[in-house]
Amino acid sequence: MCWQQAKKNQNLKENHRTYYDNYLKLFSDATSEELAILRSELTIKEFRKKDFFFESGQIQKNMGYVCKGLLRRYYINDKGNKITTGFVKENEYATDYPAFIRQKPTKYFMECLEPSIIIELSYEKIQDGYNRFKNNEKYGRLTAEYVLTVQTDRVESFLFENAEERYLNFIEKNKDIINRISLSHLASYLGIERQSLSRIRSKIAKN
Repeated sequence: MCWQQAKKNQNLKENHRTYYDNYLKLFSDATSEELAILRSELTIKEFRKKDFFFESGQIQKNMGYVCKGLLRRYYINDKGNKITTGFVKENEYATDYPAFIRQKPTKYFMECLEPSIIIELSYEKIQDGYNRFKNNEKYGRLTAEYVLTVQTDRVESFLFENAEERYLNFIEKNKDIINRISLSHLASYLGIERQSLSRIRSKIAKN
């Protein structure tokens, strides 16, 4: 039994090492010194299904990078309904970025829809990296641009697309998670009732 546990722990360490190595590959222009410092500042955590990476009212202290798993970002409206605003899958950042960079309480919940493994880097370490290494500013800017693009695309989808178009575009861009999320969560994300989503899916299936 002890041997089996030791083997399991060894496999876990090897998996974590792989996750760290894959994450560091994102910093292709970083020097060996920068990578060594960054590696020493990273932590990795495992979350169960329905665990929260952060909750409304909290100040997000750590930027999250999803190595494995799937999360949902949502808020609760004045009627008590959970409104899904996004999904975060492998190789994406789990964050409410505007609140994170200002270290203000978030209005969102970030919930794991699956068991998830997330690399974390603290806000303080990120800011310290900006001050110490020029390359870090570049990666911070790229992260901000990515988050802004995702948010803008979502807003414009409601302005310029109907529900069916939003659904088709979501499928096109998220083929890897369409079978990993519930219809209720998807309908909430698209801003429609589940019955409306079922009608859209039925219509498309007939065409």
